[in-house]
Amino acid sequence: MAAIGNYIPVEELYRKSGVLPFTFNTINKLIWLVENKPDLVEKSHRFLFMPSIFSFLLTGEMVNDTTMAGTSMLTSLAKRGYSESILGKIGFSSEKLGTLAEPGTITGKINLKASSATSLPAGIPVVATGHDTQFAIFGSGAEINQPVLSSGTWEILMVRSSAFSSTKAQMDLSITTELDSRPGLFNIGNQWIASGILEWARRNMYGEIKDDVFDFMISGAEKVPPGCNGIKVIPRFYEELKGKPGGQILGLTMESTRDEIYRAMLEALSQRLNEGRLALEEAGSFKTESILCVGGGSRNRLWNQLRADFTGVPLRIIDHKETTVLGASLFVQAACGNADSPEDARSAIDYKSEIIEPWS
Repeated sequence: MAAIGNYIPVEELYRKSGVLPFTFNTINKLIWLVENKPDLVEKSHRFLFMPSIFSFLLTGEMVNDTTMAGTSMLTSLAKRGYSESILGKIGFSSEKLGTLAEPGTITGKINLKASSATSLPAGIPVVATGHDTQFAIFGSGAEINQPVLSSGTWEILMVRSSAFSSTKAQMDLSITTELDSRPGLFNIGNQWIASGILEWARRNMYGEIKDDVFDFMISGAEKVPPGCNGIKVIPRFYEELKGKPGGQILGLTMESTRDEIYRAMLEALSQRLNEGRLALEEAGSFKTESILCVGGGSRNRLWNQLRADFTGVPLRIIDHKETTVLGASLFVQAACGNADSPEDARSAIDYKSEIIEPWS
């Protein structure tokens, strides 16, 4: 990735594909093959993304899906398909990637060989879905322009939007944009370290608490006033990996307590969520009315209230933990005729929402 400029300027690559320049992106692997194994590339017939390899083993059909391709840094957001310009500059033929299938497309049926190996009955349809992010956001029940916060060790804030911007300003803000599970829409996302910081606090400041430690931490932090008596946390615990200053705890005095530090962490992460919200709104040209929250971090009652307070919009907690699998299954239901569309299948889901309103 450091040498991608030998082929195409990284800002141009980002502008076309919308994907942040991660070292693990597919484009880098294809460049390595072109540079080091050109004979293998020349005689190959088709390159498949991981889900499509499984689909091929089940059906014998070689079909890539749109959402996986959209994460590769090889596609055009505007065209919802492979970018001939990008592929041409790295010297890789789009024919070797084949025609893309939209999510919900029946790509084949379980063949006799796969049936013998797996005991799955022959003839069962196999349906394309794809990349986890796209189906997690759809499975969460998110409507257009409604951000979804997946809260765990890392937090990922995503939105389904009909507009996008992939300029250097978005790249500098670490915004990545991928193709949505539905044509005409885009998934704009931003991520940062989150519960990983709270685990650090538990490990280093509450080590003697063995039972219900997080409830103990939350209860203590709830007694601390807003502003944490002057303590402030800079939650950049991984910035040192980029050659920047790491995380910091500021404003400590001889009277400072661990509960003040913990609440300061929650306030800092809530502020980071608001920064992410504003960045997504700028990239997608929309205004947030509410935020959906899923994942382990959604069980922290104080954190949820602070999120609503810092963003100024209601936080909607949904009682579904595996929204990726749920979202993919809704496309399968539609493909198999059990619903008129994935949206129709989704309308039958009871999300059992809890709404957290901002206090101020």
